[in-house]
Amino acid sequence: MNDIPRGTLQEQTFYEQVGGEETFRRLVRRFYEGVAEDPLLRPMYPEEDLGPAEERLALFLMQYWGGPRTYSDHRGHPRLRMRHAPFRVDRAAHDAWLRHMRDAVDELELAPELEHQLWHYLTYAAASMVNTAD
Repeated sequence: MNDIPRGTLQEQTFYEQVGGEETFRRLVRRFYEGVAEDPLLRPMYPEEDLGPAEERLALFLMQYWGGPRTYSDHRGHPRLRMRHAPFRVDRAAHDAWLRHMRDAVDELELAPELEHQLWHYLTYAAASMVNTAD
């Protein structure tokens, strides 16, 4: 029988394990530095300033990984495929997105098991956004 009283141990969320908001903001800031210079991806962001897109992605990822629910409070259900439907997302866009995200993830220098978990999700998410055959 477990001698630890129920509720004594609290498992940390992934969000907490990687350093919370600061880590996700660093990840997304670095990612959008790459996007800003990418001739394939940059046109998919109609706003002059990438700041609003950066904020949306940061809030989404924080919420997804167990942080505050700010994204849903402001934007409702993520509906990622629907929100990306107006854009042509083919294999080249998928690869470019992952290339910039890989650079951003590498700069975080997370523990290997945390990096693997994050990267697994990001590759899944990127593949699920593809909506145009090559």
